[in-house]
Amino acid sequence: MENTHKKILFRYYSDYLEDTIVETMWAEIIDLEKGHFKLDNIPFFGPLIATDDLFYAEYDTTEERLVYKKTLQSSGNSIVQVVILDKDFDKEIIREKLKAIHCLSEGLNDTFFAVEIVKDIDYAIVKSLLSEYETLSVIEFAEPCLSEKHRADLLKN
Repeated sequence: MENTHKKILFRYYSDYLEDTIVETMWAEIIDLEKGHFKLDNIPFFGPLIATDDLFYAEYDTTEERLVYKKTLQSSGNSIVQVVILDKDFDKEIIREKLKAIHCLSEGLNDTFFAVEIVKDIDYAIVKSLLSEYETLSVIEFAEPCLSEKHRADLLKN
């Protein structure tokens, strides 16, 4: 993976945590000399970036590693964050339902996970599922990185 991918440092302010966050994520090397990469991780709290987005990173001598600078091209994918409010609820139930509709997720701990919604998934279906659990006060969810395509999905209904 070292030959085709690099770990990139992302530093940004998280509204959710109300703090500056540092997160490292794997990215596929597109053009190392130009500093072009494609995100190959599901960000937990990340900046406005989703999996498969193309971005620019450059080497930072202070950090001693490649650091994200800006997104160059959106993939059309989206990232949604989910917080489990009911401590007796198993988050894997929702993660499995999301997986059944082709939405992968990555758990940070027992109460938080991030969901990747790829471009060709109808986001209205995903939002309906999440809203059902939110209505039951089991979860809260945020849409920090919702693509134009997924915004359009919501307008169709």
